Amino acid sequence: MTTDKRRRYSAPVVDGINKSASRAMLRAVGFQDEDFRKPQVGIASTWSNLTPCNMHIDGLAREAAKGADAAGGKSLIFNTITISDGIANGTEGMKYSLVSREVIADSIETVAGCEGFDGLVAIGGCDKNMPGCMMGLARLNRPSVFVYGGTIMPGENHTDIISVFEAVGAHARGNMDLIEVKQIEETAIPGPGSCGGMYTANTMASAIEAMGMSLPGSSAQNAVSDTKLADCEAAGAAVLKLLEADIKPSDIMTREAFENAITVVITLGGSTNAVLHLLAMASTAGVELSLEDFVRIGKKVPVLADLRPSGHYMMSELVAIGGIQPLMKMLLERGLLHGDCMTVTGKTLAENLASVPPYPEDQQIIRAFENPIKADSHLRILFGNLAPEGSVAKITGKEGTHFSGRARVFHSEEEAQERILDGTVVAGDVLVIRYEGP
Repeated sequence: MTTDKRRRYSAPVVDGINKSASRAMLRAVGFQDEDFRKPQVGIASTWSNLTPCNMHIDGLAREAAKGADAAGGKSLIFNTITISDGIANGTEGMKYSLVSREVIADSIETVAGCEGFDGLVAIGGCDKNMPGCMMGLARLNRPSVFVYGGTIMPGENHTDIISVFEAVGAHARGNMDLIEVKQIEETAIPGPGSCGGMYTANTMASAIEAMGMSLPGSSAQNAVSDTKLADCEAAGAAVLKLLEADIKPSDIMTREAFENAITVVITLGGSTNAVLHLLAMASTAGVELSLEDFVRIGKKVPVLADLRPSGHYMMSELVAIGGIQPLMKMLLERGLLHGDCMTVTGKTLAENLASVPPYPEDQQIIRAFENPIKADSHLRILFGNLAPEGSVAKITGKEGTHFSGRARVFHSEEEAQERILDGTVVAGDVLVIRYEGP
């Protein structure tokens, strides 16, 4: 048995005469004699050609494997599933969406637990596979790095997936003909990458980076770019350093790290799904986190980013001015982040941010604290007879502070969509959709 502390999990699988059969199996997939003495790094890939968010991740996984191998490890790539909310919206298929997060976490835990990986890189790029990856890493608690697959580029005329949904609505109102809708449909999604605004994928990528589980900059990189390839290679190498220092997700995913994630999500005007996912990730990591924490933090944190869907700019445009690192430095200097949190670099958050330059003076995407888009959080936690255990709403400040109207109750998302498109639902109605789960 090896005394190399980095091989805590792989050594029982491959060391000794009684593991000759195990080694024989691994020789068939490319292991040489020297590889059995190296720490094994599992690369969890969410690749599929089901969705643009994940269609390029096989290439990213190979880059991460290259980085782990060059740093002295032995990489093995495996896959997990992914689904697409953007495709399933408005159908019964959406009821599989949240469940898929648990399946992804289960599959990563299953493969790594069975095969004896010493460390992991997980690469995600969609709504549920990103928190699913994080939950799997938290359960295993082995030195790990999460890599975001990256954001898509804008479509023609500054369009994205929401532009297509809006085109359908415009057609229902009689403001756009079918040819115009088809033109937007054909050009809004130009290639690989996650939805281009501050939707759930970019929100969760930013939250995970703020938490310290991604390398600095990982959340704000274009999916097809040299920087994203370099991020993947560096992540593979970083796992070997984490193995040497014995830094695990439990050392990084602390309560203070989750508070940092919530703070960054608020300043970015991020998705309400962040509440759902961060609570699940915290529960998996054994960290106490509740809806009340979002209320408490939200009272002192403003919305600063003018990003879609409520704002004007795309994630790729935030990438061009420096991503979220300068924003995090602004928050740290304001006393709104915990700078002493450990990260996957082996350094604290404050150490990572020390040399980060500010945003360009002429940029319009991130506001100053003195001129926020909203002075407190856009994520509002609501309790009432419809949701006695709590619910989440998003209000950017542009809609007013309250609303009222006649309730229209539907028993499915599909029924609600039909009644919206046929004109039954009118301005001022309040929609209640039952039987859809969390």
